[in-house]
Order: sequence, then structure tokens, then C-alpha cells
Amino acid sequence: MSLTRRDFARSTAVTGAGVVLAGSVGALATAPQALAATDLDGAEDAHGHPGIGYGPLVPDPDGVLALPAGFSYRVVTYSGRTRLESGESTPSNHDGTAAFAGPRGAVLLVNNHELKGPRADWEHPVPLTEGLVYDPAAAGGCTVVEVRRDRVAEWVGIAGTSTNCAGGSTPWGTWLTCEETEDRAGQNGMTKDHGYVFEVDPADRRANRAPKPLKALGRYAHEAVVVDPKRGHLFLTEDASGPNGLFYRWTPPEGFHHGRGRLRTLADDAGVLQAFRCFDSGGRFVDDLSRATRTGTVYGVDWVDVPDRDAATVPVRKQFTDGQVTRARKLEGMWWGDGGVYVVSSYAREESPVQHDGQVWFYDPRRRTLTLKVLLGTGGTLDGPDNITVSPYGGLVIAEDGEGAQHLFGATDSGRTYPIARNELNIGTEAAPEYSEFTGVTFSPDGHTLFANIQQPGIMLAITGPWKRQRRG
Repeated sequence: MSLTRRDFARSTAVTGAGVVLAGSVGALATAPQALAATDLDGAEDAHGHPGIGYGPLVPDPDGVLALPAGFSYRVVTYSGRTRLESGESTPSNHDGTAAFAGPRGAVLLVNNHELKGPRADWEHPVPLTEGLVYDPAAAGGCTVVEVRRDRVAEWVGIAGTSTNCAGGSTPWGTWLTCEETEDRAGQNGMTKDHGYVFEVDPADRRANRAPKPLKALGRYAHEAVVVDPKRGHLFLTEDASGPNGLFYRWTPPEGFHHGRGRLRTLADDAGVLQAFRCFDSGGRFVDDLSRATRTGTVYGVDWVDVPDRDAATVPVRKQFTDGQVTRARKLEGMWWGDGGVYVVSSYAREESPVQHDGQVWFYDPRRRTLTLKVLLGTGGTLDGPDNITVSPYGGLVIAEDGEGAQHLFGATDSGRTYPIARNELNIGTEAAPEYSEFTGVTFSPDGHTLFANIQQPGIMLAITGPWKRQRRG
């Protein structure tokens, strides 16, 4: 049943701020100098209460990761240096990651490798492990990393996929890896069509054999996916432009029950794939999410059927005319929390109606509303939020993929920000330094370790320290 404009207007009039703020993370980093603000240094506030966060970042003598005092990091994998069980190098370009409880206290992580195009273009592609290959021409895929106190092991989870960007974990303990490409067989050296989602099981290597694209979820430039554990819907983001990408919902067929390997059993046209259409409290259609210029903005959401989910002749986002769906630039990371979906739009430039340096939205599936929680204005200290996770200590942890310095930063439930880490690995020159983005931010199942990646050259890090629940501020 669609949410009518009249119903949405009535609900916002009656519940007011409750629609905006209930269970929310709140507005974040709207000040241009958010990370330089005095409330980020751990000092007491005006009422004598301890400040939020963990204090200033301390430079790393090894030039890898600046952290607050009392915190430390461990290099888990490093492309070109660490090795897989099979002897090949750890692949490069680490991206989306999730952590799962492994046997006997181990942590299992599935790590995407965002490698686009033919294998010859990359020094360290994902090895073509027998039985785990989709397209032998493609360089990307996933590795599974088993972390114990005294050792680390790594092996291939899937190979022969392309541009594995983000993805998402499932309630049944698997990883959905997303191809951020629309390459067809014959393009960029590929021998099969790409732009799909694949399922990877970190705990059962046999389950990953003979990789099968989940065509029911559509073929487009996938970024991330989350599962609604109550309703069974899958929500998916598209990172594309010309025109801007879409936010999707997949509804499973009647009688379908999720579980390990169940998505692979579905027909290519199973369920219903839809794109979102937003309208404001006055019933006016919203063409692009960049139109929202104030945190707390709430839109109602309807869903529109996708005509041809496999994009046989026309890319999915181009199958809709102006006025049919709502678009957004750089729809990136997502995470399920607080009963809904946190969704990132990294930035908007000239291709969008209004420019910004990043948004984080919250979709409430029960109310069918989309609320702007984060808005980064252009020219500020922070820009380009990307991967995101909900912290067991309250609020969010966000990976930055912007210009200049790259941070992991937290946000309290009331919206105050604090730094967690800064990338100090210069992959440029002394005269023109360059710092790669952070990716794959995720906590271990026990909440003691924050895992994150530096995408280039491809380093997985495990961060530990005196984590604490953050005050609302």
C-alpha cells in the first residue's frame, strides 16, 4: 500500500518532531569547522561534564594511523606484503567489510576488493581460485579474513567479479557483495555481464562454489545493501550519474523465507524491485535528495516498480522519466540500525540541483519516511562520507572519502562529532601529498575492535582502546 500525500501531511502535523528525532542520530557536522571544534578534544564542557570522544589525535611515528592517546592499531592484511593461505598476495583496493563471529573466539571478516576492468590492469587482483570464479577476466572479488589473537589467515571467498565496492551483512550470517559497474560481456575485456550482487558465506567455503549472481536484485552500479530483519525487504543503493542514481527496495516473493543460500535459489525475476519516489509534507514531488538543505527535513516515500531489472537495453535508472522517481548523487554506504536504514549520499556537484559535501539519511520502513540526519556544507572540514556503521557505544562511525585529510569520525545521538582516526599514509609525494579514503568500517561482534581499511594500497586495520558510551551531548 502506498503512503498517500494526505496521510503523510497528517502524520507530520500530528507527531511533529517525533517523526524527525525518535530513535535518531540527529543532525551532524553542520558547522564548517566541526572537527576543529573545542568539544572534540575531550575537555569538560560548560557544565563540568566530560567532553565527548577520546581526545585529540596523536601522530603515528610509523606514518600510518593517528589515534587518540590510549588507542592502538594492528595491521591485519596489507596488499603486496601479507599472503593468502594459497600463497598469493593479499589483493589490493580494500573496500566494504563486515565482521562475523567465527569458531573458538575467532572473528571472520569478508573484505571486498574494488578492482574494475581486466586483471592485467592490477598488480594484485583477487586470485582465480578453482570453483570460486564467476568471470575469469575480472579482477575483483572478496577475501575472507580469520583473525585470532595469535594469527591471521586469509582466503578467497569469490573471484572474477568486478568493482566490488560496498555490500552488506545479512541477519543469517553471510555477506552480500555489490558490483559497482554496468559492464556487459565484451566491454572492458569482460566475458560475462556485470553489475550484480553475489552472496558470500564466511563460515562455509563449500557454499561459495559456483558463484551465482542474484539477478532478482537487478543489474546496475550497486553500492550497498541492507536487510530489513523484520519484513524481509532488501534495500540497495546505486552509485551512478548521468542521470543520478536511485535508492531501491526489493520485496521477496510471497512465502519466501530468508536463510543461508536461499537467495541463490530464486528465479531471476523473483520478487519485486522498486525505486523510491519522495514528496514533502505539502505533497510536492522531490526530484533529487540534494533539494534538502536543512537537517531534520522529512520526506514521505512511495515505491515505483522497475520495468526491466536486468537492464537488457536501457540502464535501470534511465528507464524512468523525470517526475517518476527521486534521484541522488553518490548513494553510497548503508547500515541497518534503530529500526531502519542509514543511507549515505557522499556529495552533490553541478550534476545535482543543489551542491553539498555529504548527507546521511534515515529511512523508517514502518512510517515510510526519509529523514535528513547529516548535512555537510561545501568547503567545510569534513566532506565525502562513505562507508558507515552504527556504533555499539552509541551514534555512528563514518568513513571519510573526500579531499585532503581522511578521517574516521564518530557522531553522538545528539549530533556532536569527534575524531577517531586520521590516515597518515602518504601515497602521493612530499610536494603533493595524497591520502586514500577509509573504507569497510565495522565493529567486531563483541564490540571491542573497530576494523577499518585504507583503500590504497589496501590495508586492513584493527583498532582497540578504551571505548566508552558517548554522551548525547
